[in-house]
Amino acid sequence: MPELYIGLMSGTSLDGIDAALVDFKDNKVRLVEFEYLPFPDEIQNTIQRISKSDTLISLKEYGAMDTQLGYLFADIVNTLLAKANIPASSVDAIGSHGLTIYHAPEIKFPFSLQIGDPNIIAEKTGITTVADFRRRDIAAKGQGAPLVPAFHRAVFHHPNEHRCIVNIGGIANITVLPKHQPAEVIGFDTGPGNTLMDLWIKQHQNLGYDKNGTWARTGEINHDLVALFKQDPYFNAAPPKSTGKEYFSLSWAYQHFDASDYKAEDIQASLCFLTAITICDAIKKHAPATERILICGGGIHNDYLLELIQQNIGCPVESTERHGLHPDHVEAMAFAWLARQTMNNLPGNLKEVTGAVNSVILGGIYQG
Repeated sequence: MPELYIGLMSGTSLDGIDAALVDFKDNKVRLVEFEYLPFPDEIQNTIQRISKSDTLISLKEYGAMDTQLGYLFADIVNTLLAKANIPASSVDAIGSHGLTIYHAPEIKFPFSLQIGDPNIIAEKTGITTVADFRRRDIAAKGQGAPLVPAFHRAVFHHPNEHRCIVNIGGIANITVLPKHQPAEVIGFDTGPGNTLMDLWIKQHQNLGYDKNGTWARTGEINHDLVALFKQDPYFNAAPPKSTGKEYFSLSWAYQHFDASDYKAEDIQASLCFLTAITICDAIKKHAPATERILICGGGIHNDYLLELIQQNIGCPVESTERHGLHPDHVEAMAFAWLARQTMNNLPGNLKEVTGAVNSVILGGIYQG
């Protein structure tokens, strides 16, 4: 008998929803089916506006978007099941990350806020839904992020090789996997992934992202500007640490330069290099024994970014696809795994990663 869970992920790039149907039979991890739903322009524009730092929105608008996203998450589940020709009754649970509109783990009263009403997902699919994964870790004095390293350890650990998993979404994070287990797993957000590049090309070319890093490649990296960016205290802060697009925004970037002094393509090249070099710096500092780097997330599609990472690190840089999981599928599969942990009364966080005082069972359960 298969052991089926669905993972739903909408990341910091704010481009759409990933849905993965995963079979955990015999404690193995097998992707059964995958579906992607891009956000309509109207919804994407609204999400980007309400998730900007300290944006004032009405409670009515917030509640409406929470509900609307709940329906979209439910719709993609039903589409996924129809595509796989599997009835909802065969699925044990859904793990829904939701969409983060604000992540603030360092303030006096820390919180992380995701929307996409799980009540609607459970009601419209008939499947028990686990959601709100981050706040229990924060309640245990953790950062609430990153949560995916526990899954990385489960699927990518190798007993004969020190590995580092790099997930490049809007924000980039790493998971350090020593070959000797049980050894402490390190994981944290390194800083911007795609977010600054996406915002810059949207502003100057009205494109959602820099396909293959083509525009960045036409520019010249300004190393003095990158050095200014890197003076931000986040980059040298010790883990555990996490961040978000509300911090690494265009407002953050403009603190460091006057746009009229630079060619737009040179800024794009410099932002691409900033992502690459802060990832490499983090690995060199916190995982100097790394023998292989596995890349997942949307950044895998930026050829120029991957070249820059390879040029600045001394070991092979590969896609997770070479190791069994497509890089576009990893995060959604991780939330299927996290739902399974919760439903089996098992912890989902790695306290050494998030800084929590305890390993805790994550999320709330909404019965189907």
